[in-house]
Amino acid sequence: MLELSRSLQPRHITMISIGGIIGAGLFVGSSASIAATGPAVVLSYLITGTLVLLVMRMLGEMALALPSVRSFTEFARAGLGPWAGFVAGWLYWYFWIIVVPVEAIAGARILHDWLGLPAWLLGLVLMGIMTAVNLMSARSYGEFEFWFASIKVAAIIVFIALAAAFACGLTAPTGPTFSNLTAYGGFSPKGFLAVLAGAVTVYFSLTGAEITTIAAAESQQPARAVARMSSSVIVRILTFYVGSVLLIVTAVPWVEVRPGESPFTLVLNAMHFKWASLAMSAIILTAVLSCLNSAFYVCSRVLFVLAEHG
Repeated sequence: MLELSRSLQPRHITMISIGGIIGAGLFVGSSASIAATGPAVVLSYLITGTLVLLVMRMLGEMALALPSVRSFTEFARAGLGPWAGFVAGWLYWYFWIIVVPVEAIAGARILHDWLGLPAWLLGLVLMGIMTAVNLMSARSYGEFEFWFASIKVAAIIVFIALAAAFACGLTAPTGPTFSNLTAYGGFSPKGFLAVLAGAVTVYFSLTGAEITTIAAAESQQPARAVARMSSSVIVRILTFYVGSVLLIVTAVPWVEVRPGESPFTLVLNAMHFKWASLAMSAIILTAVLSCLNSAFYVCSRVLFVLAEHG
């Protein structure tokens, strides 16, 4: 049996687990959920976060019980048989192979606004760079993801601090802005069904938490790494997703959020930061490149495991 390298360090795995799933789905995609649901979108994130938490806890238990399994899709093979592993593996591979051009196009559009070069050319360049990174070694993937995730995590922490100060009235000229939670049709202006419908959209932005179980297979202690990451996922979801979205609908009226436009930029503009648009574009580009990097990595590793079984 061919073996994967064990070149990923604990700091790589830790940062991948903390910031690996934070992408354009949060920075931009959350606008559609907020516009469709209202302030109650916080409940959509809580519902979806609970599902992700349960999945990660189960993956942690299975990783401890079957430490030799090197991809979470193979748990289906071990528990339900060859066909389950075959279907789960290929469906998961297909999902990420579609993500590659989607993220490349998103990154190309941002760079097109800055450089003026053709978007198709910029997209090819981005895919070429990320392909080269993944061809070098697993450690090169880990290094890139470490720094990408660090930037995303730092950006969200700064945003949470600024938005919390604004929402509590410390920097807002009008005082605390908690009235935004109920002033425009109530907390759930479109009803509970909208909360459930929003949860479906929100789930897309949380896709990727399981990547850590694949990356952990190339660490020194895979089972221990997965167990540790599955235990801390609740803190990450509450802080980075629920916390930031709650502050968005608190700091600005939810009716001002437009689908397709970053609500993070809207909040920063409300606080009169002139550099908000440029800063968020740079952060979103980082998130897109991070997702593109992970997409190449996951596709190759899942295909590697599938190939072993013919």
